[in-house]
Amino acid sequence: MFPDEMDTPQDVSARVRFQRYRGLKSFRTSPWDPKENLPHEYARIFQFGNFRRTCRRVLSEINEDGAQPGWYITVHIQDVPREFMESYNPGHPVVVFGLLPHEQKMSVVNMMVRPVGGTSCLLKSKERVIFHVGCRRFAASPIYSEHTNGDKYKYERFLQQAIVVATVYAPITFPPAGVLIFKEKTNGEHELVATGSLLSVNPDRVVIKRIVLSGHPFKINAKSATVRYMFFNREDIAWFTPVELRTKWGRRGHIKESLGTHGHMKCVFDGQLKSQDTVLMNLYKRVFPKWTYEGVVRAPVTSISAINSSTSALQEMAMNEMFD
Repeated sequence: MFPDEMDTPQDVSARVRFQRYRGLKSFRTSPWDPKENLPHEYARIFQFGNFRRTCRRVLSEINEDGAQPGWYITVHIQDVPREFMESYNPGHPVVVFGLLPHEQKMSVVNMMVRPVGGTSCLLKSKERVIFHVGCRRFAASPIYSEHTNGDKYKYERFLQQAIVVATVYAPITFPPAGVLIFKEKTNGEHELVATGSLLSVNPDRVVIKRIVLSGHPFKINAKSATVRYMFFNREDIAWFTPVELRTKWGRRGHIKESLGTHGHMKCVFDGQLKSQDTVLMNLYKRVFPKWTYEGVVRAPVTSISAINSSTSALQEMAMNEMFD
């Protein structure tokens, strides 16, 4: 019911375990600097001053002096990588495409995707999948976030049955570009799990992960209560004193002081608590994707069993329609 709730560890101090987290007065309106505490991978990427303006300028300057439809041309390729030759099949066509300015550079690519109906795969964030973005095919481990208005976006642990945004380190691509996401099975087959389109190339998209620490009221007074099981020592209580508290029944309050040495604390609220209520503390941190880009992906394997199963399914559907 509450997937964001997390138990406070007893063997590690909470101020050490959650040192990268912070409290927010309001998730929607509280400020968050997008240039703060960036990972080392951000030194390897390219960022646009204004991506939409650059996209319009690049697409308007496309040179039409290339090969026209109906022409027969000869293409000579040099410096072919070894990975390509290992997976090359002379019986299959080779796709050749040109690149627009900046499309050879790496950046943070955001794609708006939605899971396809009937898929049996449950995709977690940071799980390896195969992307088809425009003419490119690569593998990466994306993180998912909600698709809403605002300057901060809630991190999603799984690919939900709704429109979400997948964020990865990938080569720059200008929209419009279609996106297909495949899951590679253990036998080498690729299963289509999500479709969508390219949203933006923006490293400043702030994806926020939320965790919730919970405690239980032990003694209840008019507008104060003694709460336990949220922390287990005085130092942790003093560290998280500035963070606002809330309850599942809508009360708001703050930590006033620590009681004893076993994690009991006196908290003040805007009203009297109920004995069955639960005291919560929301903590947030920014999440970045991992640099897991793989530019060379082996071709999918089509097994005979998969063909036979699909053929038998089509035959069964045809027989059912005939009897109907």
